[in-house]
Amino acid sequence: MRKQPVRRKSNAVRKPKKKATFFSGNFLRYSIVTFFIVLILGFGYHYRNGLSYYLGFKSDKISSVERNAKRISDVRNFQVLEKHEGKSIGIDVSEYQGKISWSYVDTLEQKYPLHYVFIRATVGKDRKDRKFERNWLGAKENKMIRGAYHYYRPNENSLEQAELFIKTVTLEKGDLPPVLDIEKLPKNQSVANLKLGLKRWLKAIESHYGVKPIIYTGERYYDDFLKEEFGDYLFWIANYNFYREEIGEDWLFWQFTEKAAVPGIKGKVDVNIYNGDLQQLQFITVE
Repeated sequence: MRKQPVRRKSNAVRKPKKKATFFSGNFLRYSIVTFFIVLILGFGYHYRNGLSYYLGFKSDKISSVERNAKRISDVRNFQVLEKHEGKSIGIDVSEYQGKISWSYVDTLEQKYPLHYVFIRATVGKDRKDRKFERNWLGAKENKMIRGAYHYYRPNENSLEQAELFIKTVTLEKGDLPPVLDIEKLPKNQSVANLKLGLKRWLKAIESHYGVKPIIYTGERYYDDFLKEEFGDYLFWIANYNFYREEIGEDWLFWQFTEKAAVPGIKGKVDVNIYNGDLQQLQFITVE
């Protein structure tokens, strides 16, 4: 006769179920998804005008240029331009834009007139921009206010750099003041020596042309190295970040994008906003 197996009671203790917390799987996933949905909706609302222009969904005012809407490089560009109605708009070019058809350079997206252009003239102590003479003449023939800039090399003699610019650029009545473009830190010298070289270049240029130069640089470079010690100069600041949508009160020019399309120029172009209207821009030109 077979014995029936005896079932023993288990002594295992069941663990209580954990309560859902903020960091538990489902709740955390829902929170993250909700956050991103709110973020996207907020972004879309903030840039609604630029998006509608970009996608061609605006009213009949946009119908005539719908075919050009795709040429907008980014929605922020339109947002920035819309916020600066009445300000003078311009571009800056160098040999990297190739052969420019100046007679076609007139407006940005068939809406914003281009009043001025900064043209690279020289680089360091020994290099002249290969398209400078052509661009310098072309801008004048196109009746644009023109300005020349020098790309400064921190590790080269500042006075030799100033001499090259002076030999290359002849300013005329109605031209913008000369511009010093400084973007990099020196490799073989201190920041103090860099500033000394910059001051020498600026003074040599002012002495020759009889007008105070403008300084071009990035916003961070401006804040960290130039703002305090070069407070007597006017600044042209570059900042392409999304958070920056309006020109700084103490900036003369703002280069807000490097990705714009302009008639007569192949590829992308830098676009700048002057902190004033056309009449005010003409006021700062060489007499």
